[in-house]
Formats: sequence, C-alpha cells, structure tokens
Amino acid sequence: MIPWPSTPPTDADRAAYADATVRPFWLDEEVGGVERPVAAPALVGDATADLCIVGGGFTGLWAALHAKRDDPARDVVLLEGETCGFGGSGRNGGFCVASLTHGLHNGAARFADELATLERLGLQNHADLCADLDTYGIECELEHTGELDVVLDPTRADWPAEDAALLREHGHDVEVLDRDAAREHLRSEVVHGALWDRTGASLVHPGKLALGLRRAVLDAGVRLHEHTTVADLVERPDGIDVVCPQGRVRAAKVVLGTNAFRPLVREIRRYVVPVYDYVLMTEPLTPEQRASVGWAGRQGMGDDQNRFHYFRLTHDERILWGGYDAVYRFGGPVGPEWDDHDRTFARLSQQFFVAFPQLRGVRFSHRWGGAIDTCSRFSVFFGTTHGGRLAYAAGYTGLGVAATRFGARVALDLVDGRETEATRLRYVREKPTPFPPEPLRSIGIAITQNRMAAEDRTGRRGVWLRTLDRLGLGFDS
Repeated sequence: MIPWPSTPPTDADRAAYADATVRPFWLDEEVGGVERPVAAPALVGDATADLCIVGGGFTGLWAALHAKRDDPARDVVLLEGETCGFGGSGRNGGFCVASLTHGLHNGAARFADELATLERLGLQNHADLCADLDTYGIECELEHTGELDVVLDPTRADWPAEDAALLREHGHDVEVLDRDAAREHLRSEVVHGALWDRTGASLVHPGKLALGLRRAVLDAGVRLHEHTTVADLVERPDGIDVVCPQGRVRAAKVVLGTNAFRPLVREIRRYVVPVYDYVLMTEPLTPEQRASVGWAGRQGMGDDQNRFHYFRLTHDERILWGGYDAVYRFGGPVGPEWDDHDRTFARLSQQFFVAFPQLRGVRFSHRWGGAIDTCSRFSVFFGTTHGGRLAYAAGYTGLGVAATRFGARVALDLVDGRETEATRLRYVREKPTPFPPEPLRSIGIAITQNRMAAEDRTGRRGVWLRTLDRLGLGFDS
C-alpha cells in the first residue's frame, strides 16, 4: 500500500544527484551560509582541567557551555577529534523537537509511569534552548513551524486521530488533516492525510547552531582543542588522564559526548550501534517550482512508515530529503568511506520524484551520509564510570538536536553528584537492553529491518516484531 516503486531507479534518477557535492550542505561555506572559523590548535603536551569534555558535537558543546554557566571559574577543556560539528551534529536534518523519548508512543511503551514528567521536561528543555539562542546571540535560522506527519498508506488514514488524542492528553496543540486538507499543505499525490503538531517542534540550521555554540563556549573561557583524538582514559586516585597522541589532560572529571564514534568506555559498546543515514539536498527551487509544492507552513515533515523519510525546506528554498534506509555494516565501522552510498541515494532520488513529479528536472546539489548512535530504546541513556568521575550521554538515535541539551545537562549533574528531578528518573538510571555481539548483532538487525519493510508493504506486524514489542525492543515512534 506504500507508493514507492519496486522497480530499480532509472538513469534519470541517478543523473539528478550525479554532480552533487559529497558534503553536508550545512557545513558548506560556499552555499550553506556558514563561516568556518580557523581550527583551534591541537593539544600538544600535558594540561590540567577541572573538567574535560570529549566530543565537540551538540552534547559536548552544551556541556561545556553549561559547565561554565554553573561555575565561571571552573577550568574546562573541550577535545574534538575533527572540528566542532563534524559528526552527527552537522549532518542531521535540523529538526529541533522537544521529545526526549523519540516520540510519545515510544515513550509510552517504555516509560509510561514517567511520561508526563519526561514530556514536561522535554518541552521546558526546548523552550530553554530557544532562550539560550537569544542569550548567546546564536543565529541558526530558527523557525517554529511545528511538525507535519503525513499518511502514505490510505489504509492507515485513522492513525492521525489516534495519535492526536495522546498528544492532546499531554498538552500539545494538534490538528488532524484529511487527505484534501493535507494536500493543501503539501501538494503530493502520495499524501492521504496528516497530523500537524504545533507544540515543541522547530527547525534550525544545524551547522550554524554548532558553530554558534562553539563561539559561545570560547567566549565563556573554555579551552578548545580540535584535531585532537582521544586514545585512552587512565584512572588516577584523584581523577582521570585523558590520553591523546601528543599529550594528555589531567582532569578531575570527564564528560563523554562521542555520539556514534567508537566509545572510549567499554560498557557503552554493548548499548550503541552506528547506523548510517543518508540525505539529499536540492538546488534552490525557482518561484514556480516552490509554488508547485505548496508547503506554505514550512513545517518539518515525516511520513508514517517504519522506513520513513524526513523532509524540510531551507531558508533559500531547497528541499532536504533523507531517511528511508538505515544501513548497519558488520562490526559497526564509522568513517568517511561510508558517507557516499549510491544505492541509497538512487532510491532516495527515485522516491523524491514519485512524491514530487512536478519537480522532475530539479537537481540535487549535495548528498551525504553519517552515522547515528542507535540504542535499543531509541532515546538517550546515561551512565557513570571511574568512581563517578566520568559521565556520558549516548544513544540519541537521530532525534538529538534538542535532546542533546538535556543530555548534556544530565551528564553534568551526574558527574557533579547533583540530585535533580531528572537524575531521579528511571529514564536516567536504567540502561537500554544491550545488543548481542557479532555476528548475532548483524543478523538480528537485518531480520528486524526486513520485517519492518514487510510491515510497511502489508500493514501487518509479524511475529518477529510483535516479539520485540513484548520484550520492550520494538520501534514505535
């Protein structure tokens, strides 16, 4: 019942992205609107710090900023293996959504007793993030558009009303749209209805957000070292040595925000798998092309499938089109060699022109991929090691633009021994179910992906997926 072709992509589908730059649009100085600063110097020699933060993505940047806001005299060092925003923070779609549980349904399935609190904390975190942008003068093209989830399968036209009831129960301002009303928002024949959630859903330019946070942490007095990989962590009686190729930081405490990259703490490796996500970005649409798709509300959009797409407009009227495939490779390698994946780009291009045949002839200017730190509960989890001197936040599963601010705050509270409403939650205290070792990990992921695709085709949730649901491992977001 889904609209995507079963036939192979055509030469025309491939030609549309053949000349695309293999680089995240958000980090492209020429067209992405960012001004890349000169890289901070790599760490050479030994240094000391009250707090060392590893990872210069959103989690690490928010942690550094909040650590200095808590205590301006605190000596904070931030280490980044590439440059700030290089990883998932500069490669995502820019959907800044309040949910801390990857959607209400996923939260209800796993944290029903805490869901009201998690929703409140998530909405407050979203509001505080927006306030921080004003406080620190971070211009990142923030748009409060809400989020429009569209129905692709006409046999599922009733789910927006069901979801709306749950959202309203938790204070969301939502509108259910039938097929004709949904097509007034998005002129596409694949749309058969929609749910518009106007609460806690915004869009940002993630590259500008990352670089704005980078500037703010430098202004706050954080010592930043880019192009500084961390090789090891060595516990001392009074702290932790953060060991790098050309030096080390003797830190009293450490916060890790390494996303999908190989964790420095062995226990995290059981819980996180790096799954690759791929994205296409069109060239700017002409006024006529832009008018042909409607989209006057400029909402961030997603569809109702397991193998879902996410799509949005940029300030210069491009369309970002990503998702569908989630590629896991045996052993979970992460590196630039996996950023370009023709099979996925061809499928995304084909599906884009099925959704928007009126845009046939539009070319894609950028294509890119990157790893997402996926865990079995599909939302961030936390932990401490090294006698409580190290804390981490990991496993955002692609919904981290806003949640990383919350994750950073909680990690700081954990490493500093502060008890808060958040740290008392089971959501913070419990770990997700670990993934099995290879080769069972690859086999299990492959079977799950196959069965999710089958559910999209047939509308039936088979034995495998129902079993995962009973074990608390099912995906319902």
